[in-house]
Amino acid sequence: MNALATIRDVAKEAGVSVATVSRHLNNKGYVSNDAKQIIEKAITTLNYAPNQLARSLTTKQTNLLGLLVPDITNPFFPELARAVERTAYEHGYTVVLCNAGETSEKEKHYIRSLQQNYAAGFIVTTNHIEADFYKKLDVPIVALDRNLSEVIPTVTSDNVLGGQLVANYLVEQNVKRILCVRGPLDIDVANDRMRGFEEIMKQHPTIQYDTIVSPFDFESAKKVTLQQLQHTRDYDAVFASSDASAIGVMKAAESLGIHIPKDVSLVGYDGINIGTLLSPELTTIAQPISLMGERATELLIALIEGQKMTAKRVVFPPKLVVRNSTTKGTEL
Repeated sequence: MNALATIRDVAKEAGVSVATVSRHLNNKGYVSNDAKQIIEKAITTLNYAPNQLARSLTTKQTNLLGLLVPDITNPFFPELARAVERTAYEHGYTVVLCNAGETSEKEKHYIRSLQQNYAAGFIVTTNHIEADFYKKLDVPIVALDRNLSEVIPTVTSDNVLGGQLVANYLVEQNVKRILCVRGPLDIDVANDRMRGFEEIMKQHPTIQYDTIVSPFDFESAKKVTLQQLQHTRDYDAVFASSDASAIGVMKAAESLGIHIPKDVSLVGYDGINIGTLLSPELTTIAQPISLMGERATELLIALIEGQKMTAKRVVFPPKLVVRNSTTKGTEL
């Protein structure tokens, strides 16, 4: 077998023209089923691998998909990336993971770099760049867990409903005062979670709640929660609007000798796998992370391949999963 076989070698082995092999490889133009089988057999025999660089120079497109995430240290995004990568691989695409951080400059750098390498499309889970920037890009884009624009296909969960689920659950637990460790003010999903929470709280004016702001990461949430609990300790519940933030809350409470759930209940948001490994296990609003990643990838591939899209906006319902950080229970 020749690892460096060329398209001409494949054509010779199969007994067809180079043009026929090219049409088959690029899925452009008619090739009979018999010829396809002969060509595939020749490809296997010669261990032929298409020259993707040469192909991209001709077609101005590769099988690369860019996945932009804001913070790879937040366990939510690796779980999301795993679903995207798996689905892309099943469809013959390769995912390039870009940790854009918290700056629009870095995000734009990755987008431009991948465009120069003829990336076929992007899945964006960040929102530091204005929507007009994405709308002007001549490349398929799908927003995942973020709302970029009404014209850009979006896959998310119902974050307003998620906030409502938290509030209703805490009301049922007869809490009197809640600390909300909400997400950044410039992130739509964080605002939606708080909006849903506050809609329910307005119906229960005797329940007090205080709100502090934190990025969706362990250390930031630990720091702001520690400061708040040193000032006020008479909370009987904490709502952290991400599981990563909830872990930071746990560490802050532990350092102050506050026991979860004996002294204060804790509810997170996301449903990441690590929540079951914590002690106590974390009560959370679980998003269907795997389904969200799969659907976003399928939508992007449909755009790239010119397929008919069944929906431009997909919204999954989250669910409350009750564990030991509040009271023992089951999925609701």
